[in-house]
Amino acid sequence: MTRLELYHKKTKQFSWKGPIFLILTFFIVAVGFFLFRYYYQSSIKIESPEEKLGSKVVVHLPDGKEVFTYENYIFEKDGRTYYKGERNTIDLTGGTVTYENWE
Repeated sequence: MTRLELYHKKTKQFSWKGPIFLILTFFIVAVGFFLFRYYYQSSIKIESPEEKLGSKVVVHLPDGKEVFTYENYIFEKDGRTYYKGERNTIDLTGGTVTYENWE
């Protein structure tokens, strides 16, 4: 081996700059993604419109059962009293309606 090779031989050393840069970039992108996702989901607010349901009423049926509902769900048609709910209609004819504050 000559002196030139002995003293001026450049050995290739492993550099940590490349992998550290990639890991740091990935970490920053991941944190940014999760922060954006959290902010975006917390900014969505779904508010339902305020419904005017009327007073709370209790309908006492002739067979002893009670129906707890709101005043705007009860209507009369052809002399009969009905409860009109979201999915069904119930005949409440013969029941007495009392205005009570139930929970």
